[in-house]
Amino acid sequence: MPYPSNLRRAAFMAGIAASALTLAACSGGDSESDSSAPAGEVETAESIIVGTTDKITTIDPAGSYDNGSFAVMNQVYPFLLNTPYGSPDVEPDIAESAEFTGPTEYTVVLKPGLTFANGHDLTSSDVKFTFDRMLSIFASGADDGNGPGSLLYNLDSVEAVDDVTVVFHLKSENDQVFPQILSSPAGPIVDEEVFAADALTPDADIVAGNAFAGQYVITDYDQNNLLSYEVNADYQGLLGAAITPIVDVKYYAEESNLKLDIQQGNIDVAFRSLSATDVADLREDENVNVVDGPGGEIRYIVFNFDTMPYGATTAEADEAKSLAVRQAVADIVDRQEIADQVYQGTFTPLYSYVPAGLTGATESLKELYGDGAGAPDLDKAAATLEEAGVETPVALSLQYNPDHYGSGSADEYALVKDQLEASGLFTVDLQSTEWVQYSKDRTSDVYPAYQLGWFPDYSDADNYLTPFFLTENFLGNHYSNPTVDELILAQATTADPAERAGIIEEIQDTVAADLSTLPLLQGAQVAVTGTTVTGAEDTLDASFKFRYAALAKG
Repeated sequence: MPYPSNLRRAAFMAGIAASALTLAACSGGDSESDSSAPAGEVETAESIIVGTTDKITTIDPAGSYDNGSFAVMNQVYPFLLNTPYGSPDVEPDIAESAEFTGPTEYTVVLKPGLTFANGHDLTSSDVKFTFDRMLSIFASGADDGNGPGSLLYNLDSVEAVDDVTVVFHLKSENDQVFPQILSSPAGPIVDEEVFAADALTPDADIVAGNAFAGQYVITDYDQNNLLSYEVNADYQGLLGAAITPIVDVKYYAEESNLKLDIQQGNIDVAFRSLSATDVADLREDENVNVVDGPGGEIRYIVFNFDTMPYGATTAEADEAKSLAVRQAVADIVDRQEIADQVYQGTFTPLYSYVPAGLTGATESLKELYGDGAGAPDLDKAAATLEEAGVETPVALSLQYNPDHYGSGSADEYALVKDQLEASGLFTVDLQSTEWVQYSKDRTSDVYPAYQLGWFPDYSDADNYLTPFFLTENFLGNHYSNPTVDELILAQATTADPAERAGIIEEIQDTVAADLSTLPLLQGAQVAVTGTTVTGAEDTLDASFKFRYAALAKG
């Protein structure tokens, strides 16, 4: 049947209510609008139920910079440029063309007749409003430090030439990254008749305003509990029509319940995040399919340069001692043990700031810390602390999040604590906080050292450098190195691939010496589906965007 019966939908909604206690309170050229759409017809597809443990911060693009929120935005907002299925390279989405028309001018021409789902015209005025708003909210701090405005570091101004023509005026010439940024969390185009210009707009107002122009619209919104999507018949973008007309997304507090529901057929797709043990178990279950995709996800520890031991605002502030503490942690941590014991190979050790597989990736950290080959070296850590005059054991407060990165986080950070304390050089106060509060506290100097994970906005080394290490970065950890700032800006505007790769390598070497963050692990994308579900393999690609529109059932 083309749409699910009212009985099936009512039963699903009733099931949501009954289980409430278990739920959580990133180019140019022309492209045909359906050229990259996966095969399938809306009229013949059943509905799909997706399960996830990801959390939504807000669906206002100016206020969130996390995977759970961006997963929603990818379904419902239009982008000027986007990545087609199966490719990491951007092409025009709702744009008809996009190209550099001068060293610091990037011109986008919209397709004619675009509208939002509420009937409002989508014109160059909305595009200018979107980016002016993003920059204003980021600069004012109205995003609580959680917005993606830092990605627009090279944007000087936006000019609406006519109803369909927009010119982005850039600060630096020949920006090789800017087209990718238009497909990133900084790129969703919003309706200027619904969104506030200088403040975040409540999710309820966005949904009530039907301010969407992507492949889907949101019809029911219960944050971090249940979202319901219906196909947007007016979408005119690169990705083509959605195969499945209705998608419901159920949010879980516990991975165990997510695993149980995919096993029992109560949901059709489980995506982000199941534990390594659960994935291994499900590979042996004939009632489901485990689908693997290329991985760009990384896990790392962030050091707050103000509040960590000997940080700039502490009573015993000492830059050399603070660096020695970070170096000692890097000498002690055993990534291989974490990868093997906690993640059973679904994550692998990461010794670089740019993950393996991307141009410019190095292993700067492997040579600098530990035994020089990837293993820990406790004697080296002790010597580093002693030479800097650091008294041991060092008291380190370390925070992790238990609900956003999966239950493995608890085991991961318990093992980090054990490794540090077993050295006799540290005592670790390990604490956890739920994601909604965690995302606010981490940028408010509450945590001296803390866990973060990163899922890329676009498939380029820049996305692992600019948000982290440019001054006024997303981490908000008070790290600033003018040399790194210059190098980051240089790589983004260097057209020669070999020269650019060399700059990217130099950035990693420099940051590795500073240790603003300590990368630990790199992981893959994994989705688990029912045996009659198709399309997961189409959307688990190097764009790192999971699009519900590619999925089909029956």
